Parts: sequence; C-alpha cells; structure tokens
Amino acid sequence: MSLTSALNTAQSIFNNTGTQSSVVSNNIANSSNSDYNRRQAMVTTSLNGSQVVKISRAQEDALLKQWLKASAQDAGQQTLLGGLTDLKSIMGGNDYETSPATYLSTFQQKLQAFQTSPSSTIAAQSAITAAQDVANSLNTASKAVQAERQAADKEIATQVSTLNTLLSQFKTANDAVKSATANGGNTADALDQREKLLKQISSIVGVNAVDRDNGDMALYTTDGTVVFDTIPRTVTFVAQSTYTAAVKGNAIYIDGVALQSGQGATTNAQGSLQALVQIRDEIAPKLQSQLDEIAKTLVKTFSETDGTTTQPGLFTWNTLGGLTGDTPTTGDVIDGISTTITVNPAVITSQGGDPMKLRDGTITGLTNLNPDNNSGFSGNLDALYTALGTAQTFSSDAGISSNVTLLDYASNSIGWLEQYRSDATTASENTSAALSRSTEAYSNETGVNLDEELTLLLDIEQSYKAATKILNSIDEMMKALLDIAS
Repeated sequence: MSLTSALNTAQSIFNNTGTQSSVVSNNIANSSNSDYNRRQAMVTTSLNGSQVVKISRAQEDALLKQWLKASAQDAGQQTLLGGLTDLKSIMGGNDYETSPATYLSTFQQKLQAFQTSPSSTIAAQSAITAAQDVANSLNTASKAVQAERQAADKEIATQVSTLNTLLSQFKTANDAVKSATANGGNTADALDQREKLLKQISSIVGVNAVDRDNGDMALYTTDGTVVFDTIPRTVTFVAQSTYTAAVKGNAIYIDGVALQSGQGATTNAQGSLQALVQIRDEIAPKLQSQLDEIAKTLVKTFSETDGTTTQPGLFTWNTLGGLTGDTPTTGDVIDGISTTITVNPAVITSQGGDPMKLRDGTITGLTNLNPDNNSGFSGNLDALYTALGTAQTFSSDAGISSNVTLLDYASNSIGWLEQYRSDATTASENTSAALSRSTEAYSNETGVNLDEELTLLLDIEQSYKAATKILNSIDEMMKALLDIAS
C-alpha cells in the first residue's frame, strides 16, 4: 500500500466515523422520544474505499398502519368509557345511592308505612318527603345527563379545531417530505414530523394513510371520506349553546360528509370524535328517555280522576314551554318531563299544604274519597300502593324492557347503564392491550435501543482508533524518509 493510498484510507475512516458517530449520538439523544425513528449511516465499499452514502431512517409501513388502527380504536373506546363513567357518577357511583331507583324504593316503603298507619301525620309527612326525594333525584339526574351532553358537544368543538390545525400542519410536513424527496435530500426529519402528526390525527378520527409517488401521502377515513389529499379538507361543526332533552346535536362534517356515530358498548368508533357523538346522541339520550319514562309513569300513577277529568295529583310537571302539564296519555317518551317533575304543593306542609290529602284523594279537588274524614281510611293508599307495584307499559324508544313495575323499570335502567359500562370496560382493556402490543412491535423495529447504540458507538470508536494507528504509522514512515533524505 502506498502512502497516498494509506492516507486516503485513513481520511475515509475519519469521514465515516465522524458521520456515524453523529448519527448514533443523535439516536441516543432521542432514545426517549416516541416520535423519533432510528437513523443509520449506510456505508458501502468500492475501489475508492468505504464511504457513507446515505442516512437511512427505520420505517415499517405495515406496523405503522397497524398502530394507527389500534390507536384509533383505543381512543374511541377510552372516550366512550369515560362518558359512561361520568353517567354512572351521576347516579351515585358504585352503589347508585343517588339514583331514582334508590329513592323510588324508599318512597314505596314509606307509602306502605302510611298505608299501614293512615292516621299518622308522621307517616304521611315521611311519604311526602320520600316523594320529594324521588322528584329531586329525577330533576338532578336529568340536568346532569344534559350537562354531560353539553360537555361532549364542547369537547367535539375543541377536537374539531385541533384536527383542522393538525391537518394544516400535516400539509406543511407532507410538502417538506415531497420537496426533500424530489431534491434527493434527507427526508428523515420531515418524515418524523409527518408521522407524529399522523398519530395525533388518528386518535381524533381514524384514518387510512395511502402512500403515493414522490413521498406524497393522502388520508381517508375508514369509510372512504377524504381527509387530506394534497390539501387538508375542512372539518366543520357548529356547537350548541344549551342542551335540553329536546335539543339534537349537530353533525360533524369532513369534506361535506357527516361523520357517523360510534355504535355499541364495544364501540366501532374510530377515534375520539365518533365516540363523543355516540355519548351525546345515543347513550345520554337513551338514559334521558328512561328518566322521562319514570317521571311520566309517576305522574300517571298518582293522578286523580272523577271519571271524566284526570289531573296530575301527587306529582306534577311543566312542559318545556313552561306550561303546567296534563296527565300524560301518550305511549311515547315525553322529552324532559323528568327535568320539571315536582311534588304538588297541596301536600307540602312548608308550603301550606296538607299531606293527608294523599290519603283522602283530595289533592286536585276533583274528588274526595274519604268524605267522612275517617282517620283510618286507607282505600286510596291501598290503590296507589297496588298501582305502584303493578306492571306498566313503557315506551320501547327508551331501550329497555316494557311491561314491568315502575321500581323494576328504574332498576333495569341502572342495570342497562351498568351492563353498558361493564362491557365497555372489558373492551377498553382489550383495545389498550392491543395498542400496547402495537406500540411495542413498532418501537422494536423503528425505535432507538440504547444498548445497541452504545455498542455501535464502541465499534465506531474502534474504527477511529484503527485510523489513528494508520495515521501514526504513516507519520513514522514519513519521519523515517525525511531522516534518510537528510
């Protein structure tokens, strides 16, 4: 080997190790960055020696697509579970101690005690107080359900704004990838940025990423709606300022196409947006309808009639327009009746009423079932208690079984919510595990392994030492030649 050849070899080694150590150092610095893909300096050998020809970025398209799918599914499932957990807390948490079913059971017991002791003012007052607790629980639950819908609507508006921002940033990153690809430049950083944005987008709305020529990428929802194609497609949504049982939420539009709601406890929602729509437009309204059916049946059961006219008795309500409601005759759900149901002031002592009117059937003034004012009269209480324990027909629109007693219906409502939440919990554990496995698999292929990088750094150090030895040998040879010449 000539001195010139030896010098060229040493220079080549120094150049290569310099580039390699820079790449490895960058990898090590980003070892904890989940949005960074490992780089590798690709070295080739030719007649002119070895040289770094390019910096390669680790990439696994199949695993990335699997991760995006798992991320979208988990985001949807976790969002759904969060909403169901909030609805459960409305009913009092694990024991459902503040649910209408709990207060209704107590009311039934107090009514039975009053039936047994119809002359007792204490028993009468206890029954009225228990009835007030039932009405208050329905009011509170109904308002809380609508507040949950309002919160979901607000979160939808926030996420739509975030999604539009991410899509705008995605265009910038996508253009950078195309430009670097066309110019033969290093695309690694631009690809990392684009992939980071892609991950964030997929958690909001599930997307399929399609690679195209020149490093370009297009995004479509799972049902084929264009999200990004050269330019971002506009995502629009108009939030509602107030929610009541009669208010319907507005749709989310992507490129003019309405985004569908998720379905089922093991939701098919891809991303959090579809799950939020599911909570707002499906689950919460169903629970609201069940509350309204309980309230409607209470008003009907405790109404008073003279055979011609029927009026609300113990329980009264107001329409959404603020008018006093009549005794319900429809088999359909009356939207929002649970929000306004209350106990008739005619039996509330603190408001000048007489609780004994419940015993005598004189709350409305239409009838007097105890004209002799017999203190032991229990005929009306017997009839009311029997009616409370008689199977009723409830609207199928509320989503749970009909032809059951009112108390059973209220309990079934709790069971419906708990079953939904339980199934969603199981599904969330599965999607979380799937995402964890996808993350691990993708990270193993594209992430930075600190041990491997440190080992590679040691190898580069050995190459550097070899180059220095060659240089030292050349230096000694040059000195020897100079000594001979002198």
